[in-house]
Amino acid sequence: MKITNDTAAIVTGGASGLGFATATALRKRGAKVALFDVNVEKGLAAAEELGALFCEVDVTSEQSCLDGFAKAREVNGQERILVNCAGGGRAGKTITRDRNTDEITRYDTELFEFVVQLNLIGTFRCTTMAAAGMATLDPLEDDERGVITCTASVAAIEGQIGQVAYGSAKSGINGMILPAARDMAREGIRINAIMPGLFNTPPLQARPEKVLDALAVQVPFPKRLGHPDEYASFVLELIRNRYFNGQTIRLDGAIRMAPK
Repeated sequence: MKITNDTAAIVTGGASGLGFATATALRKRGAKVALFDVNVEKGLAAAEELGALFCEVDVTSEQSCLDGFAKAREVNGQERILVNCAGGGRAGKTITRDRNTDEITRYDTELFEFVVQLNLIGTFRCTTMAAAGMATLDPLEDDERGVITCTASVAAIEGQIGQVAYGSAKSGINGMILPAARDMAREGIRINAIMPGLFNTPPLQARPEKVLDALAVQVPFPKRLGHPDEYASFVLELIRNRYFNGQTIRLDGAIRMAPK
């Protein structure tokens, strides 16, 4: 799809990290961008910086998403591009033995549900809402109406110790891509997922520098954390290249994660 000044786009988790980098790249190419995020302060600041629209949206809430899509469409028109970047994890092992008391505790089910809601169901929720709107648009070249990019993770394949919830949710995103692509093929809507490795985003930036250095040397090449604009560049290619469809693709410098 060619991005023009008339192209409307929505980026979830757009106030920071991969989402902000993606929104920046889309704006540089003229797209009208709506940022969905729960962080109002960061969202408003990001929107002002980019000349974008901020919509306070919690992707775990059906009504919040409906309201966000309605606001974005009222201002920018029906989106042809959706990039799902909202997500996060809550670390914890499936079961844990206390070294002092020998007591066994298990990962909290409600916490597991929250991580799945945030990453998998939130992605599915926004995907279906966007696709339903895209299907109403006039087709472009190759009868294309829209393109959706989801953010999975290398944890979907190589979830480490303490990533049982996050790995499950991200693998769920991978699992929905091909059937969703087939479901939406008649409507001219494409969908793909990117599996980032170790990227220099706020969750990692909160760690000590020596920890970041230790993580960076695990990457075969280049030996560093990924830059958010490298993720954004890949999103743009997935949008541009109409033959990319139904794919789950690693973006990780060839890293393969150890158990911990």
